[in-house]
Amino acid sequence: QVQLVESGGGLVQAGGSLRLSCAASGRTFSSYAMGWFRQAPGKEREFVAAISWGAGSTMYANSVKGRFTISRDNAKNTVYLQMNSLKPEDTAVYYCGADPKFMMVVIGSGYWGQGTQVTVSS
Repeated sequence: QVQLVESGGGLVQAGGSLRLSCAASGRTFSSYAMGWFRQAPGKEREFVAAISWGAGSTMYANSVKGRFTISRDNAKNTVYLQMNSLKPEDTAVYYCGADPKFMMVVIGSGYWGQGTQVTVSS
């Protein structure tokens, strides 16, 4: 069982940056692949980024590649999403996810947090 709590969302102007954090409970955090999804109003939840348990593999949606970076600190049971060059279309609720298998996180399976709102003004 893994419980996830996201933080770091907020309001930022276009071109700005935010860093999201996701704190995980449980002693097996380091064995889980982690990911970020987002859901904008009226749209389906979409994949943003994922990272393997040892941080050796990462994957990004084309829409965020080159602007967002996912990382993790297993000693702190925390995964991060550094978001740079933010655009209004990045506005969404961002959710953190965890699954023992990397590709299961990518398709949206596993445990999920409650989300944190990111709003990018133009």
